[in-house]
Amino acid sequence: MFPIRDGVATRYAPVITWCLIAINCAVFVHETWLTPADLEEFLGRFALIPARYFNSTTGFEPARAPWDFLPFATNMFLHGSWLHLILNMWTLWIFGAAVEDRLGPSRYLAFYLVTGIAASVAHAVFNPSSAVPALGASGAIAGVIGCYVRLFPMARILVLVPVLFLPLFFEIPAAIFAGFWFLMQVMQGTLALLMPSSVGDVAWWAHVGGFVAGLLLAPVVSRPARKYRRYYADEGVYGLTPLGRR
Repeated sequence: MFPIRDGVATRYAPVITWCLIAINCAVFVHETWLTPADLEEFLGRFALIPARYFNSTTGFEPARAPWDFLPFATNMFLHGSWLHLILNMWTLWIFGAAVEDRLGPSRYLAFYLVTGIAASVAHAVFNPSSAVPALGASGAIAGVIGCYVRLFPMARILVLVPVLFLPLFFEIPAAIFAGFWFLMQVMQGTLALLMPSSVGDVAWWAHVGGFVAGLLLAPVVSRPARKYRRYYADEGVYGLTPLGRR
């Protein structure tokens, strides 16, 4: 299932989401300008290599100084291809606006970074011997999805389901979309643990860790109702309430 749009009405412009998308795009453009050798050095410095922290026999210099742990945060701004970037930024755009609207800019930014780091920790813990650089915003975005479903479980999500060459569109509750998505991450992550050769392909456990962190942190970081301006009926999307319900 590929999300097309959500139905949660928002009151404020998603400035931080725009900025995060812009930063991710700018960093990837910088990556494309690097030579293969410089790119390898760049990823070795800023992507997350779990073996640096858990396994000293892989040839990587082990982490010692505090700045050696920066990849737990910096890797969430790196991407491996245009498709990787576009899919992540599209998903962030779909779910990030409503979450930022309910959390407020500063809380949302802090929340995004914390869930991204939590995703990195989960990936490193489940793949301690991996020497493959892990990169991508999907762990932090998984946190945004977790927060979204905690705040708006019955919001309607328009999804695309390709059947052979026929694109089918369905409207489903956010809880069903997120539950199916989370189950797939756990299943794929478990399969990857049983097949070590595929560990480096996709950071499934980063998605799981980010989602769980977002789910747990949602009620803690959500903006108090008294600080949230009144909702007007004509602000709904396709007749939906502020929570995305009919």
